[in-house]
Amino acid sequence: MPQPLLFQLNTRCWLRARSDHLERPVTLATVPEEEIVSWKKRGFTHIWLMGVWARGPKTRDLARAQPNLRALSAEAFGIGGEEKLVGSPFAVADFTVAQSLGGAAALRLFRVQLQRHGLGLVLDFIPNHLGLDHPWLVEKNSLFVRSAARRPETFPVVHAGATSWVSHGKDPYFPAWIDTAQLDYRQAATRAAMLEALQSVASQCDGVRCDMAMLLLQDIFDKTWGHFPGDAPATPGEFWAEAISAVKRQHPQFVFIAEAYWDLEARLQALGFDYVYDKKFLEHLTRRDYPALQGRVRAVGGKFHPVRFLENHDEPRIASLLTVPEQKAAAVLLLAQPGLRLLHDGQLAAKTRHTPVQFADYWPEPANPEMTAFYDHLLALLPQTGLGRGEMEFCETGLAHCFAMKWKKDGGPLTLAAVNLAPQRADFQIRELEPGSEITNVYSDTVSTWSWRDGGLHFDLAACGFQLVELRPAQSRK
Repeated sequence: MPQPLLFQLNTRCWLRARSDHLERPVTLATVPEEEIVSWKKRGFTHIWLMGVWARGPKTRDLARAQPNLRALSAEAFGIGGEEKLVGSPFAVADFTVAQSLGGAAALRLFRVQLQRHGLGLVLDFIPNHLGLDHPWLVEKNSLFVRSAARRPETFPVVHAGATSWVSHGKDPYFPAWIDTAQLDYRQAATRAAMLEALQSVASQCDGVRCDMAMLLLQDIFDKTWGHFPGDAPATPGEFWAEAISAVKRQHPQFVFIAEAYWDLEARLQALGFDYVYDKKFLEHLTRRDYPALQGRVRAVGGKFHPVRFLENHDEPRIASLLTVPEQKAAAVLLLAQPGLRLLHDGQLAAKTRHTPVQFADYWPEPANPEMTAFYDHLLALLPQTGLGRGEMEFCETGLAHCFAMKWKKDGGPLTLAAVNLAPQRADFQIRELEPGSEITNVYSDTVSTWSWRDGGLHFDLAACGFQLVELRPAQSRK
């Protein structure tokens, strides 16, 4: 099985852009098939539709009331730009597909199209909190972290004739998300309700990206919310172990992806997650801490199956942090890694401005034709190589800023990716290869070279250079 290659789309922005381009309304039911064919040709295995769930007016109005978001929308769209503020997709009003996207029937049709071309569908599951418009706040108020008296970062909810103060959702290291309500995972009823919601989501897709998954770990939850009273003794056991097991009994091939930080990745994998965020890959790369990056990519494989990326909806655009040559080298390095590789909407066009998740439209910005052509060519080549297929081994380069990865798939040639991340030329030799193998160039920058020398394969890579080659045993020549 190939390693997953996931393409993340901001669903509302993407459909708005397609509608503008085609000069007709486009919903999930009417996505042109050629778009899906293009994803398949680029080697993607899964499409992540971020933000398909319903949002409500309270979430929208809160977004429009935020001075920083109003300023950004005015900068992006001019006078009246706040109309493009529709609220965060992570403040869910209900786990039902938004009608503006076509509703549940449209999502089913879109999924059928993906399946016809061998692609899987990934959706969001936001387990930690719900949006202020969710009906449970009134109908099932006891499912939330709450207090009888006002506390910081709480808001009032009237339920059964009484007022309770419900906490906003929170990462303990940051201010609360004021458009959300925090669920109480100490309560058996909360766990049961969210498991039911998860099973409903799982029936509509092939995998879920679980937002801030580590916040539900019992010790993390207790540390964050222990100062709030619970309605009953805390329910023992980890929610994720129970929930993942329950879903996989019904859908054995279902994929669970955890957003996770704080060195908790291995714990979440042990609870059943298939892939877990590896943000340190990105951090080391953008800080240009190449020794740390070398150590990270070599160590992680034995601990958990990583999700690696150069950007996503939470991160700055990689094009705002790296030069064009650096972006190219980083992309080759990323795609030559094991685990789940994630490419983000706009990354392939080298967009530099981050689009806030509350926007209904992309930040207006032209594409970079050089980077678009680079990604088009690289991604079209990948399915024809061993990268992401079969078994991968790291090769020694002797240089912290140079990486070499060899991939071997059954019945095919060995594929070798060599990358120099530094702004100066690099010379190194790889000896973990069969001397004299026939070498075929697959893709490289314009000036990097290779040659057999002194019993090894010698590379002379340009600054931020890369080389993809295929090797066949000498005796296979004809």
